[in-house]
Amino acid sequence: MPDAGRRAVFLDRDGTIVEDPGFLHQPGKVRLLPGAGEAIHQLNQAGWLVITVSNQSGIARGLYDATDYQAVQRRLVELLAAHAARLDGAYFCPHHPEFTGPCECRKPGLLLFRQAQAALGLDLARCYWVGDHLSDVEPARRLGGRGFLVATGRGAEYAAQARALGVPVVVYIAAATTEIVRGA
Repeated sequence: MPDAGRRAVFLDRDGTIVEDPGFLHQPGKVRLLPGAGEAIHQLNQAGWLVITVSNQSGIARGLYDATDYQAVQRRLVELLAAHAARLDGAYFCPHHPEFTGPCECRKPGLLLFRQAQAALGLDLARCYWVGDHLSDVEPARRLGGRGFLVATGRGAEYAAQARALGVPVVVYIAAATTEIVRGA
């Protein structure tokens, strides 16, 4: 049984850790955003669990399948390893309301975070959420944690809304990591 009360940083993948070309499903197109590998290494070194949670509507749309998602995820793990960084978990939602109907796992839904909580013994109030969409950071408010919107990916489009909601906006994942490690 995992230790109770562990803390984690939930990261959106596309647009937060890697470039988002839209419906990323080819491992050869995975490119880390500047400072992402180092930032995740810094979180690892500071004792934070690092977990990706990603909406993958391309699966629901029939553009690719879960095998393609897993191949991209393996490539991400390889790229992070080159920076001595690791992920402690990876969760994804393969749904989209227009194609598969509503679900509880599509962010900002809480199912995937609850699954991570159960699997890893997390205290969600001690966790952080980092992403480039409001739906990436909304679970922080609902679960008692803290969020950071990154201006990478599509984050700049949501910066004003995030600030109005009291969500800090940072340029890159590295800036969020610095604040998290410092005890934001």
